[in-house]
This record gives sequence, C-alpha cells and structure tokens, in this order.
Amino acid sequence: MVKGKYVVVMAVLLLLSLPGYSQKGGVYKQKSSYSGFPSLVWPKLYATSFEKAKDELGEYDKPVFSDAVLALQGKVVTLPGYMMPFENGIKGNHFMLSSLPINACFFCGVGGPETVVEVFALKPMTYTEKPIEVKGTLMLNERNPDQMIYILENAEVLGEIGF
Repeated sequence: MVKGKYVVVMAVLLLLSLPGYSQKGGVYKQKSSYSGFPSLVWPKLYATSFEKAKDELGEYDKPVFSDAVLALQGKVVTLPGYMMPFENGIKGNHFMLSSLPINACFFCGVGGPETVVEVFALKPMTYTEKPIEVKGTLMLNERNPDQMIYILENAEVLGEIGF
C-alpha cells in the first residue's frame, strides 16, 4: 500500500512541475507562444459563393462576397497558410497562400478559389513547406480572371508557424 501512495505522490509532483499545468481544475494545458492560428479570417473568406456571369470573353463564375468579406476590403489582415510559389519556383515576392496544405489545395482539386490568396510581398520570400503567417492589405477581385478573388497587397511574411 505504501508503494501505491508513493507512485501517486510522484505522479502529482510530476504534473505540478510541468509548464502549463493549471492548479485550478488540475487540467494540463499546453502553453503556446503563437496566438494567431487558427485564423478567424479564413472562415469569413470561405463564405464566398459564386454565380454564373457573362462578359465579352464568355461565361465565368463571379464571386458573391458576403457582408463579412466586404467589410475586410482594404483592411490589413493576417493569414496563416501554406506557400505556393509561382515566380522562379524557389524565391519570389509573388506567390499563392493556401489555407490548406499543398496536397489538398485549390490547384489539386480539393479546395475552392476561396481557400487561396494571391500575395504580393514587399520582400522576396524563399519557399518553405512549413506553414507561414502573412500580413497585408486584403483586396477583393470579382472582375479580373487573371488574378485570384482574394489578393494580399503590400504583404509582409511574419515567419514560419511552429507547432
């Protein structure tokens, strides 16, 4: 019986010594230095729907932005995501940011155009497979078929997101 009490006391001392252990309620809570992930902006962007429209070039899917998305037009936002380079492959200041990993992104068939943002960064960024966080001015595009529906201008890459 003494052996069992010793094990319980040691377990309690171990839990109390762990960083992040809350003595209120006795629940272990992992401390995190990153407070922006998951994004509160991406779910708003996902709410965009599409309707068929026609112009001189033919029929296309026109984005219909929700009021929540329209409220973000011209505002500085911060988005986490996965980098997909276009220019030069490895390094550039013009790239796509996907809310989904590359194997599930818009270009691979799983996500829609509302899951990616076209980024124009102030400084070139070297490609990384790790998720990154980008901050910039969000612009909405409903007319130019050569660009994505969401564009992040004057963007700054804040860094990689560590887990």
